[in-house]
Amino acid sequence: MLIPRLLAALVLIPLVVIVLFFLPLNIFAAVIILVCGLAAWEWAQFLNIRQTNSRLIFAIIWVGALCAMYYGLSPIAFSKACQFALILSLVWWCIALVLVIAYPGSAKSWQKSTVTKVLFSIATLWPFFVGMIVLRMNAYEYNPYVGATSLLYVLVLAWAADSGAYFAGRLFGKHKLAPKVSPGKTWEGFIGGLITALIIAVLASIYLFNTVPFTKVMIGSFVAILVSVLGDLTESMFKREAGIKDSGHLIPGHGGVLDRIDSLTAAVPVFAALVFLIL
Repeated sequence: MLIPRLLAALVLIPLVVIVLFFLPLNIFAAVIILVCGLAAWEWAQFLNIRQTNSRLIFAIIWVGALCAMYYGLSPIAFSKACQFALILSLVWWCIALVLVIAYPGSAKSWQKSTVTKVLFSIATLWPFFVGMIVLRMNAYEYNPYVGATSLLYVLVLAWAADSGAYFAGRLFGKHKLAPKVSPGKTWEGFIGGLITALIIAVLASIYLFNTVPFTKVMIGSFVAILVSVLGDLTESMFKREAGIKDSGHLIPGHGGVLDRIDSLTAAVPVFAALVFLIL
């Protein structure tokens, strides 16, 4: 399991850097739309949509809607849509926290409702797309690398929390974090991941974001780290209800696209909301 994870990381990390720093904004948006389309393809399983054609239609609808938003809306309408999506993200992840804590009892309120699970997909994937775009667009005309650096920072935080939790959990894990949702996760792993990511946050505050107040950097980073864990747990809850282990098999050692971006679907939009709407 570890070797495929490392090999996949060796391929994915340089690819992510290229997409972030070297693609024009419109092409970058197209790549993120494609990623969301693949995630929607996998999400269809949570809706009990198993037929290939039906899953493809669901993914195409997602791609079309995101293309219409990004390429079709006026700048003012696009800005308002982004603000709404980021606010929606803050609300949704508060709701998701309650659902995860109360699981499996909470599933009774949504497990048989296709409409509710479609709304869950909207509240998860749409703000993720918006968060990726608005962070990448930040100061783009002034310096195209400012937004790319900020976005990479959020990705690294989530990856550090995930990797730190993986290794700390394997070494020290004894007490289950959320046994009814994800039996493999432990409090020891959670603390190990939190410490790993916070070390990166402190270093970034000193050397990368030294013009931003330390308190603001740490608050935004800390919340993003915590909510990244919630994103992971929420997808695990949906997979458990759908009776699947991995959302897909596209990435060796990591499962599907949703398995790889589950923590990011929470961390990216929440961090963006904190940066642009609150802090």
